[in-house]
Amino acid sequence: MVFPLTHWLSRSSAAWQGRVLEDARLSTFASPESVRDGEDSHRIAQSPVVHVRGLCEAVVEADLVEALEKFGPICYVMMMPFKRQALVEFEMVESADKCVACGSSEAVYIAGQQAFFNYSTSKRITRPTNSDNPNSGNKVLLLSIQNPLYPITTDVLYTVCNPIGSVMRIVIFKRNGIQAMVEYPFCLSCAQKAKAALNGADIYAGCCTLKIEYARPTRLNVIRNDNESWDYTKPYLVRRERGKGRQAILGEHPSSYGDNGYGSHCPLLPLPGNSRYKLSSHDIPEVVAYPLPQSSSYNNHGSSSVAMVSGLHPTKMNCTRIFNLFCLYGNIEKVKFMKSVPGTALVEMGDEYAVDRAITHLNSIKVFGKRLNVCVSKQHAVIPSQVFELEDGSSSYKDFAMTRNNRFTSQGQASKNIIQPPSCVLHYYNVPPCISEDQLLRLCSEHDVPGFTKFKMFDAKPSSKTISGLLEFDSKTHAVEVLTVLNHYQIRIPNGSNPYTLKLCFSTSSHL
Repeated sequence: MVFPLTHWLSRSSAAWQGRVLEDARLSTFASPESVRDGEDSHRIAQSPVVHVRGLCEAVVEADLVEALEKFGPICYVMMMPFKRQALVEFEMVESADKCVACGSSEAVYIAGQQAFFNYSTSKRITRPTNSDNPNSGNKVLLLSIQNPLYPITTDVLYTVCNPIGSVMRIVIFKRNGIQAMVEYPFCLSCAQKAKAALNGADIYAGCCTLKIEYARPTRLNVIRNDNESWDYTKPYLVRRERGKGRQAILGEHPSSYGDNGYGSHCPLLPLPGNSRYKLSSHDIPEVVAYPLPQSSSYNNHGSSSVAMVSGLHPTKMNCTRIFNLFCLYGNIEKVKFMKSVPGTALVEMGDEYAVDRAITHLNSIKVFGKRLNVCVSKQHAVIPSQVFELEDGSSSYKDFAMTRNNRFTSQGQASKNIIQPPSCVLHYYNVPPCISEDQLLRLCSEHDVPGFTKFKMFDAKPSSKTISGLLEFDSKTHAVEVLTVLNHYQIRIPNGSNPYTLKLCFSTSSHL
């Protein structure tokens, strides 16, 4: 049976992701020290689902299975790559008991790094298929690409997935960030091996992280072969012609997007050495070489460097505050509120991949009590027409192309940014050394935003002109609101010639 992808996405994807995040949020942990002492490991009721944390960045699902299957049969694993955590569901509660007890009494290593364990409050990991059978699978995999700094095309995913098993069809869509479905042949073994070997892996070094689940559709329907869909069983399907029927003034693409626009060849991703993750050992290479991002993806008709943001608070959001939030995921060119659609703005970013990153990390977050909806706009540029005054007195349009607060203006500057989803911990930097914890709290109070609950200052060299550290808030929403208001705030000090620009971003730390 063929399921319409748009119907499946709109009805189930957002709800399933919300349930999974709630499962992870409820699985609270004691500190690693107390877990080792066995003090808090049984505060949560026993469950066949174990919450694992302290994982290394390079860990994949197969590493967890290899390290934990000694405690008993595992029926499902859900990776959380950016949190360096995972949920592992055992077939029996007794197996989970052994895992938690062992982790409390001795060090358990996963992929060479010690991990920590506790029971999850959930009795079962929510699957996107909603199947009652805990061991159910599907030959179609749902891939969510997190932190997509480079183009993701059918060629890239085929190169990643095909060495593990013969890929039949691929469909890429951008409804909730960048996602794709990959269909393997009729037996489930190929899909199971691919999920185990690639779940949690990076396609390119430090980015384009794969989060893999079993999909709901049992078969993909592909009507044409191009960068966003491909049926490898039907090579005769017509490939979409770019610009068909319309003559381009300046050719296919700008010269700056030539074949070498991304520099040297991208890094290699080794596959697990165990032959169980390959069809055979004689015809499959030990290393998958990923192709350079191709310039052709810039000509995709469904892509745009403009994001449309709705659900904005009518009095607390303006162009500058949108910039403060969205600049974490790419350069901002222009921001314009739409007069005809209250609470909605267009954000022109540096390229379509910045828009993809913004959608991946900011869609559905809450800001000032309202949930943002971020999607790709049909517009390809923001035009400063119908400029009016917002409720706070600021202009409905602002050009940020020349601002020094854009963080991706050069390759060197862009490499310093760690793309992170919103979290309850903010990293602050470029603050004058004379600023204290009390002054930062007073700054929050003066701007009517929540204050932080924990404060940490990093050690700085005696000669350093600025300081940095971490601020922890009660919730992710509080941290988002503080960043939206105070990012790039000008701190003036007595007898200082130039102000310091307070810079904020989401931290890789989940708590202090």
